[in-house]
Amino acid sequence: QVQLVESGGGLVQAGDSLRLSCAASGFTSSTHTMAWFRQAPGKEREFVAAVADIIWSGGSAYYADAVKGRSTISRDSAKNTVHLQMNNLKPEDTAVYYCAASPKRSDYYSFGTYTYWGLGTQVTVSS
Repeated sequence: QVQLVESGGGLVQAGDSLRLSCAASGFTSSTHTMAWFRQAPGKEREFVAAVADIIWSGGSAYYADAVKGRSTISRDSAKNTVHLQMNNLKPEDTAVYYCAASPKRSDYYSFGTYTYWGLGTQVTVSS
C-alpha cells in the first residue's frame, strides 16, 4: 500500500525557515519523481518543487519561480524520505503543502503527472 506522510509544517514568522518532510512507504521513492505542491485558501494547487528519480534522471531538482533561491528539495534514499527546506518564508507562502510521487520522468510541473498524494501539512507565515 502506497503512502505519503508529510510533516514539519507549522506557524512561523516572515523570514523564518521550515523543513518539510515526506515519508514514503509501499514503493521505492528513489525510482520515482517526488514533488511538493501547495494550495492556499481559494486558490488552485500549485507546483513548488520536484526532484527527479535517481536511477534514470540523476535526481535533478526543479523549482517554481516563487520559491527558487529560497527552497531546496532533497532526498534521503536510505529513509525513503524527501525534504523541502524553505528559507526566508513570506506570508504568501501560507498554504497546505502536499507531497506527491510519480513513476513518470517528464512534466514535473504538472499536477496531472503525479499518481500518489499525501494528505498535506499546513504552513502559516505571519507578517
